[in-house]
Parts: sequence; structure tokens; C-alpha cells
Amino acid sequence: QVRFVESGGDLVQPGGSLTLSCAPSENLFSTYAMGWYRQVPEKRELIARMTVDGSTYYLDSVKGRFTISRDNSKNILYLQLNSLKREGTAVYCCNSIPSGFWGQGTQVTVSL
Repeated sequence: QVRFVESGGDLVQPGGSLTLSCAPSENLFSTYAMGWYRQVPEKRELIARMTVDGSTYYLDSVKGRFTISRDNSKNILYLQLNSLKREGTAVYCCNSIPSGFWGQGTQVTVSL
């Protein structure tokens, strides 16, 4: 089964920025769409998605502030988070679509 390792989470002030990274254990980008999810207790929501051909989708609440991208040569998926808000505090996870096993995610805390 494919495994995902997320990194880059941190404590950041409102309005700040972070770049999250996701490293799948296998090369998936040419076969599967990839998504970034935001997880809070009892809820996981898809916030950004990139298809095989590079088309992107964003949840309305993050549109214009977050950017999903990938480096095919490094097999890494990124999520750039700008203008972070307090409600952005969550564990951020990545996965293929359809999803496989979930990784640990990376904690983003937005606070003064």
C-alpha cells in the first residue's frame, strides 16, 4: 500500500504563510489525482486537488490563498498556504484520489 509522509506544519501567526510537503512512497502523479485535506476532530475535508493533467480545484474558503502544486521529478506534492486564518488550524493530510492509507499529517496552528 502507498504511504504518505507530510511535513512543513508549524505555529504561524494569522496572516502568515507556510509551505506543506507530501511525499508518497510511490510515483502516483501520472496515474492518480492528488488531494490535500484538512482534518479537525470528527471532520476531514478536501481543500485542494490536482488531477493528472494538472487541473486544480480549491474549496471556496481557501481559493485565492492556497496553491497546490507538484514536482514530478522529486515526487513531492506541495500546498502553499498564504494569508492564514485562525480557522486554518488543523492537521493537513495528503492522499491520492481515490484514497489509500492515511499518513500522520502535519499540524498547522494559526495563533498569536
